Amino acid sequence: MVKPVAPLGQPLMLAPYDLTRAQKQGAALIAVCGAVVFALARLLDPADGLIATALPVSLFFAAGTAALHLMSTLAYEQRNFGLPNAITLLRLALVSALSAAFFLEGPLAEVGFMLFGIAALALSLDGIDGWLARRSGMTTAFGARFDMEVDAALACMLSLVLLSSGRVGPEILILGFSRYAFVAAGYFLPWMRAPLTERFGRKVICVVQIASLCLLLLPDLPLPVARLIAITAAGLLLWSFGRDIYHLAKRR
Repeated sequence: MVKPVAPLGQPLMLAPYDLTRAQKQGAALIAVCGAVVFALARLLDPADGLIATALPVSLFFAAGTAALHLMSTLAYEQRNFGLPNAITLLRLALVSALSAAFFLEGPLAEVGFMLFGIAALALSLDGIDGWLARRSGMTTAFGARFDMEVDAALACMLSLVLLSSGRVGPEILILGFSRYAFVAAGYFLPWMRAPLTERFGRKVICVVQIASLCLLLLPDLPLPVARLIAITAAGLLLWSFGRDIYHLAKRR
């Protein structure tokens, strides 16, 4: 990585951007996990070959590079990248691999169980990285933010895959993009950027949100049941965000 350096009166030059030990370890793990993304993408859509792998691999390396930059932004002080963050990075690789489903020409049912397995693994690993961070004393602002962004990316990716399959209606976008809409609203309404009180119910609904999206990938799920799950989960998520917005509005 490089950053521009331009001494007064001299042409713009490029100087090396010093990576910390943790960032170097993270970069090595990104290379390893990139191979995982490639392999999973080929399994999901072997017919298109390299075409189907270009998007997943590109998404993963772009997101992984952004994560390394975020370590500097949030002043990551740990010497090592750490196992908790490595697990979160693996979850990011699984999320990126799911985008290979966009290139499928046949029905989603042909790879539905494989997609469900990848998504379910990404969800199950969600609780492990946080538990390990607390147990090992590696709880950091970067780790919490990284984990939250991967959760949001997983919901977004699953909602887009399901919408493109035609199995559910546009209500599925509520499950994938509510968090991004909330963040975007904060740019126009500063009072919405205030910190939220920790609520166990919010975490439960987040799990329900991702679990519902995973279930909707199952090929044998009857269409009426799928629609009921999608609408119910979307309603719960809107209620959760509505409650948070209400409390933020009261405090402004």
